[in-house]
Order: sequence, then C-alpha cells, then structure tokens
Amino acid sequence: MISFPRRAGSRLLGLGAAQPDPTRTAAELGAPFDKPGAWVQARTGIAELRRAGSAEEIAALARAAARQALAAARLAEQDVDLVITASCSAGTGPWDVGSLAADIAPRAGRMQLNSACSGFSYALATADGLIRTGVAERVLIVAAEWMSGLVDPADLGTSIIFGDGAGAAVVGPAEGGRTGVGPVVWGSDGSAGGLIDCGPQVGGRMRMAGRAVFRWAVEQMPGIAAEACARAGVNLADVDVFVPHQANLRIIDAIAARLGLTRAVVAGHVTSAGNTSAASIPLALTQLLAEGRARSGQLALLLGFGAGLAWAGQVVEVP
Repeated sequence: MISFPRRAGSRLLGLGAAQPDPTRTAAELGAPFDKPGAWVQARTGIAELRRAGSAEEIAALARAAARQALAAARLAEQDVDLVITASCSAGTGPWDVGSLAADIAPRAGRMQLNSACSGFSYALATADGLIRTGVAERVLIVAAEWMSGLVDPADLGTSIIFGDGAGAAVVGPAEGGRTGVGPVVWGSDGSAGGLIDCGPQVGGRMRMAGRAVFRWAVEQMPGIAAEACARAGVNLADVDVFVPHQANLRIIDAIAARLGLTRAVVAGHVTSAGNTSAASIPLALTQLLAEGRARSGQLALLLGFGAGLAWAGQVVEVP
C-alpha cells in the first residue's frame, strides 16, 4: 500500500511585490473618452494605475517579486521544489512558468494555471494541498499580469480599470501543528462566463459586462467569504484584514458593507494600481504589511473572483 507523509497544513512564509514605475492618473485615463478624472474615480475608485511598456518588463517584475518573496521567507532558490504561476495574460510569454522557473528555481517542478482574477487563491489552495499530502515541501507562487496587452484602448469599460504588476508568495509546511492556510471555498458559474471575455470571438481583447459583473460579485461573494471563515473555524469578527480581488473600489466597498466590515480593515490597493487580475491579492497584502495595517500572525480573509466566472476564498495567517 502506498503511503504519504501527510502534514497538518501549510503557511505563508514570505511575500513579494513589484510594479511598473510609470503611472496613469484618473485624468489621463478618462481623457480619450472626454471623461474627467473625477468621473473615473467616482465609478472605479482608481486615482492612478501602473502599466508596463512590454511583456519583457512584466517578466522582470515577476522575477523581482519572486526573489523578494524568497528573501522574506529566508530561503534560497534551491529550497523551492515547485513553482506555480498564476496569470491570464502570460500564455507562452517571457513570464510563463517555464521561463520563470528556469531563472528562479531551475530544478523545481513547474505548473501554470489560469483562473484569471481568482488565480492567486487557486494557486495557494493547490500549494496547500500538495504540501499537506507531502508531495511538495516549499512552493513558490508567482502571480503576474500584463493586462495592458489584453485591454482595448478604445474600450471605456476596461481601459480605465486594468493595470499591470506582479506578486509572489512562498508557501511551506505549518509548524507545531498550527496551520496557516485555511480550507478553500471555490467554484465557478460557467453559464455566466461570457460576462468577462478575451477570446478570439472578441478579437483577443478583453470585454466585460461591467454592471452584470458588479451585481454578481456583490450578491454572491459575501456568502463565499462567510463560508471561507466558517470552514476555517473563525468568525468574521476574528478577521484582522480583508483582502479581496482588487476589481474596483465600488465592488470592494459593497462586499465589505454586506459583511459588516469597515474600510479600516479592507485592502484598497486598487486606488493606486488598478485591477491587476491574479496579481491583485498578493500586491494588496504586501502593501498592507508595508504600511503596518497588517502584522505577522494576524488573520487575513482572501477572496478571489472574476472571469470564468470563478471564485476562491480562504483565511490565512499573515506571514
């Protein structure tokens, strides 16, 4: 009979983040559509976002975020035995898992997944499961997006929202029987998948039914968040910070309000970076740590949702 060295659980060991330097202000985003900056901010909450000039720039940012996460975890490249990339924009670009793993952890296993805006949460759940079963010891997750390459500059609904960036995390075994990554609550609604699309039928450029996506997220995601807390054995009141996918500030605020959470505990990285799809959760959590709004050992509720339509949520201990 085959046996596995099962572990009690996993935990986040370190985080990393990297973003392009050039910013686009709300006024600059609205100008092509004769919309003032105040109009853009009122509808999205975005004051500015960051965009990379090329896919190669995103590849460099992905590597920088990965190395930052390894440094935070106090690990070397050879300590990683699996690299997971989460991206809806990578394809076979210079930041796909093969290219990244070759530079960061050349002897590690490699896996690439595309769950769009839920990608980081899906990758984290995958890493947690592999570590629990003893298949992996330490997993490097890199979520990197070049949304500029998918957005149609002439489409108001997407061009004022999406930005670029990279976030990373190292996941390892829990210590002392205390797990740091709670059970995932995930799922999808394929019948509504057409609400966000960037396939050949729309010319490979992103199209989004914004109002319908807003209603879906606000109506469905509070229940997913509450279920993630219940599965982790905690109450919403126990959560120190809420880190949802940074879709836009109106969606984030509406979900938080339904959960009874105040703005003080809710990540709002979208205001200075835009919607960075799979990268948004690690970018937002890293920002909270840098600003002192989150501290090591606190509980964070992560909630990814978006294209698919797919979702994934879990409670984690801040590294």
